[in-house]
Amino acid sequence: MNSIIQERRQTSRSAVLLVLCAATLAISLATTAINVALPSLALDFQATNRELQWIVDAYNLLFATFVLAFGSLSDRYGRKGALLLGLTIFGGGAVGASFAESSGQLIAWQAVMGLGAAFVYPTTLSILSNVFTERAEKAKAIGIWGATTGVGVACGPILGGWLLEHFWWGSVFLALATAAVIAIAVSAGVVTTSRDPSTPPLDAGGLVLSVLAVGTLVYTVIEAPEHGWASAATLGGFAVAAALLFALVMWERKQIDPMIDVTLFTNLRFTAASAAVTFAYFALFGFIFLISQYFQLVRGFGPFDTGLKFIPVAASIAVGSVLGTILAVKLGNKLIVTVGLVLFTSAFLWISTLSESTSYTEIALQMVPLGLGLGLTSAPATEAIMGAVPLEKAGIGSGMNDATREVGGTLGVAIIGSVYASLYASSLAASDAAQALPEEVKTVAGESIGAAVYASEQLRGGGDEITAQAVSHAANSAFLDGLTAGSYVAAGVTALGAIVAALFLPSRPKEESTVRLVEASRR
Repeated sequence: MNSIIQERRQTSRSAVLLVLCAATLAISLATTAINVALPSLALDFQATNRELQWIVDAYNLLFATFVLAFGSLSDRYGRKGALLLGLTIFGGGAVGASFAESSGQLIAWQAVMGLGAAFVYPTTLSILSNVFTERAEKAKAIGIWGATTGVGVACGPILGGWLLEHFWWGSVFLALATAAVIAIAVSAGVVTTSRDPSTPPLDAGGLVLSVLAVGTLVYTVIEAPEHGWASAATLGGFAVAAALLFALVMWERKQIDPMIDVTLFTNLRFTAASAAVTFAYFALFGFIFLISQYFQLVRGFGPFDTGLKFIPVAASIAVGSVLGTILAVKLGNKLIVTVGLVLFTSAFLWISTLSESTSYTEIALQMVPLGLGLGLTSAPATEAIMGAVPLEKAGIGSGMNDATREVGGTLGVAIIGSVYASLYASSLAASDAAQALPEEVKTVAGESIGAAVYASEQLRGGGDEITAQAVSHAANSAFLDGLTAGSYVAAGVTALGAIVAALFLPSRPKEESTVRLVEASRR
């Protein structure tokens, strides 16, 4: 009888894990699926580069801004309800986005989707942590959840590319809405509700300050490339964000039931693991930003072909995530996370050697250590973060984990994108080929590699093949200079992350270490 009960319990938990991973997959796909649709959106909406940037960033801004607050609310008022509400908002936003008639409308609907994602993402991980309570089984479940997250981010371009080649750009959003509807239907029947049993009163001050602090920080990072990193607007934004974060810490220290227990940051297992996640997603999002343009604009692959090129990194992330949490339980988080970040570093040093003639076989091999590095870093670090918070506060722990991902990814695109853009512009202007170009052509080509490709096609259509080839050659060479510099930045950041993990991330939870010391003394 006991074995039958145990088997049913395991089946039920597996079903919950499957549902949570399905919800997570929809949110993760939305993070990057839109990227391959940007050329189509630029034509349909006559969108400027700034509008295209905000079509992507509106989702990330709302996601990052509210994920901490919504993780806390799910702890207080029920995680199943938060999951269903978030999926409903996300799905509704996706339907609206699919029928948007202007870039402004699409940006608004992307913001709605980000708001829904901020409910869904932390709730899936907090439910998982309350369903799988023993460390080894929780680590395996987080490994599968982490694999779903990473694979979703990496496979977004595959989904978007296939739909774009068969339908129109709005089909990308309809597919996400369909996934949300399926997740709602299954979640309603499979997931049981849970919440913080003490149901502390709402910390309104902490909620408002966290939204303002994270929102200001992410908005400033997104806008920094436009205004300049040393501009008054950027420095002022960072100063306001820092002041709000300080105010948040001071406020929470005075609360009897704070939204965020700031003493968590004195736990090196929590803090160092959060830093590792930030470093990892900084590098991942920067990589996707650069390599997507490389495939489409330098090598001339279509959207779907570009998406398929991400399969090696997606598969490697899945393997690394599952393997990473298993090894972390046996060998300790410190070793596995450090090895993951070292693999990340080696991958970016290799990626920095890309040229116009690099074979796809070599590029696929470069993606393997990158994907393994993310899996070995992110999933064990997430397990460490969730292991440092009590089960009744799993929502806020998950919110912290998700906030670090989003902030890290946003920083990666902004900083690596800025480094790439500055090197691209300066290299193009200094090239011999560019010197022979008409001034108006050189100005257009200097805006971006996409603008250069468009200018080249226009020249070729007008019969000026020689100038068109000169523009293509100069732009591709300048892009590769920028990609090399961006790869070095990513490698430097992940190398710093490896040092931080090696120095400060404990190998095991304190209580596990204490038990082992007691057992050793008895022997």
